[in-house]
Amino acid sequence: MPQLLTVRVKRPDRRPIRIWVPLLPVVLVFSPFVVLAVLGAAVACHVFRIDVVRALGTGWRIVSALPGTRVDLEFSRTAVLVAIR
Repeated sequence: MPQLLTVRVKRPDRRPIRIWVPLLPVVLVFSPFVVLAVLGAAVACHVFRIDVVRALGTGWRIVSALPGTRVDLEFSRTAVLVAIR
């Protein structure tokens, strides 16, 4: 499971902004919504006749593969760098 989200915003003529977000407290705060989302996904899988266990397993594999992901976005003269560790 990813542990840390790092966001860095490079702005022209200003100091860059760097934000570190520990993901465990965020997941704990939003855990009621995560439970509702999993239940909603299970209902949607049942409606569309998709194996629920296989779909949830695939979702967990995607979340487990997130550490090491890096996303770089550039808007005109501003750059946003997101890294998941």
